[in-house]
Amino acid sequence: MELQTWIYYFLSILILTASPGPMVLLCVTTSIKDGFKYSLYTALGGLTAILGILTLSFSGLGLLVTTSQVLFDIIKYIGAIYLIYLGYKAITSKVEDYKIIQETAVTHKDKIGLFFKGFLVGASNPKAILFFIALLPQFIDSNSPLLVQYIILATTFAIPEIFWLVVYSYLGAKSSKWFLAHGRAKFFNRITGGVFIGAGLLLSTTSRN
Repeated sequence: MELQTWIYYFLSILILTASPGPMVLLCVTTSIKDGFKYSLYTALGGLTAILGILTLSFSGLGLLVTTSQVLFDIIKYIGAIYLIYLGYKAITSKVEDYKIIQETAVTHKDKIGLFFKGFLVGASNPKAILFFIALLPQFIDSNSPLLVQYIILATTFAIPEIFWLVVYSYLGAKSSKWFLAHGRAKFFNRITGGVFIGAGLLLSTTSRN
């Protein structure tokens, strides 16, 4: 891979990962509700999912998704329905206030559940699906060793992605005192619910062309 090609890819990744989306919102919400360290499980779930999309695209399986309308629609609508479901749950939540979570309470949190929720949201990320399936092949040099290129491309994505998710989660944890004020939980849930539903509707209109 030429240095110039890598620079273009790196700049594209920076824009992709720094811009807030459903995954960032989920990490921030988890950080506020459950604490910063538990939001990391959500972040790792999202990272794993998007790395999976990258791997499928790199291996050529992404071509199958983009050429099969039925398979593309199945993946698209499953992701859209899940995002809309998260939005509905947030909007209809009866929670009025967030409570300060004690360390003894969070030790029994379902870490696998947090990871899985992050994985599902990451897998239904419209930006990642479009970028890695449609654009990633343009950065691959067929005349260079593919394994080396895969490691470079995957690492270049993974480091900024986890960095920004951790930063946003940390900011969410630091702003948790504001969200602990009376009535803020209901307000925040309405906003997050609207964003998730909007992301789901956006994903449902995504075209493979």
